[in-house]
Amino acid sequence: QVQLVESGGGLTQPGGSLRLSCVASGSVFRVSTMGWFRQAPGKQRELVALTGTTADIKYEESLKGRFTASRDHAKNTVFLQMNNLKPEDTAVYYCNADVQQTRDGRFANYWGQGTQVTVSS
Repeated sequence: QVQLVESGGGLTQPGGSLRLSCVASGSVFRVSTMGWFRQAPGKQRELVALTGTTADIKYEESLKGRFTASRDHAKNTVFLQMNNLKPEDTAVYYCNADVQQTRDGRFANYWGQGTQVTVSS
């Protein structure tokens, strides 16, 4: 089995910063795409940032400049540095990854349980 475990969420004031982490553990041979989505109350889940096997990172355009994703391929971990947070960033943030469990296996898509980020004064 594969588990995606997120950490780093919490409560912060507007203008504050948080850093999220997500590690893929369990039966993991290789991870291709790995990134973050978020879902605010009453809204659809949306892409925040997605890393691949190269240095390219895809961002939701409106978040560029405030959010930065990074990846530690050796540790199957993805990070999300969030700066200058706004109340509208309040959401549950989910880690997502495409994982290959064995050398000859197919990639399958996995979600983490989510971590709450609340931005409020």
